Amino acid sequence: MATVENHLIELLPRNDRQSLLAQCEPIELVMAEVLCEPGEPTRHAYFPIDGFISLVAKIDGDAALEVGLVGREGMVGAQLVLGVSTVPLHAVVQGPGAAWRIATADFSRELVRSAALRRSMNRYIYVLMSQLAGSAACLRFHLIGPRLARWLLMSQDRAHSDSFHVTHEFLALMLGVRRVGITTAASALQRGGLIEYHRGDVTVLDRGGLEAMACGCYAADRRSYAELLR
Repeated sequence: MATVENHLIELLPRNDRQSLLAQCEPIELVMAEVLCEPGEPTRHAYFPIDGFISLVAKIDGDAALEVGLVGREGMVGAQLVLGVSTVPLHAVVQGPGAAWRIATADFSRELVRSAALRRSMNRYIYVLMSQLAGSAACLRFHLIGPRLARWLLMSQDRAHSDSFHVTHEFLALMLGVRRVGITTAASALQRGGLIEYHRGDVTVLDRGGLEAMACGCYAADRRSYAELLR
């Protein structure tokens, strides 16, 4: 963990960063591990390093839709910055890897102590709000193909690799569409030479082509983050 760090932690001044990390423990995020459930008290905040986490809205206790994706650029538990301890969304590990975990009480104390941490977290909350709102609009107005391209780019960014694992069933759940729609869209991307897909293993072959195929929400998300969290 010494050579790669969570970006929000990297942004902090040295003393603030060291103080925060002294309260954190290194953990390994396990694929499909559920970190928190809506309505539960928040026990920990998570700062991924090379794993990534899906934020999922559940409807009627059964149907679910991914509304956010958190990797090294962000954190899970942002509600604590607002003084709210109740978990708002289902959080499940989508990409395994390392992360920092900090207990709620320790994180709250660091927020009180560090103005730099509060400022960074406030800006991140704005970015997260923008991402959540954009996901809702994307679902309503954009076709499956461009949405799938956006999702693959977001996952590649957070996996820090051209290859990662995801099944059609999981993609259908995350994008809120039927499995046959994912199969059709993924096949089109593969025929176009943009990706290679075999038994759940995805490899991005042409990132530029995938960016051209993706809906504008991908570029908007990156722009919002770059403008506020540099």
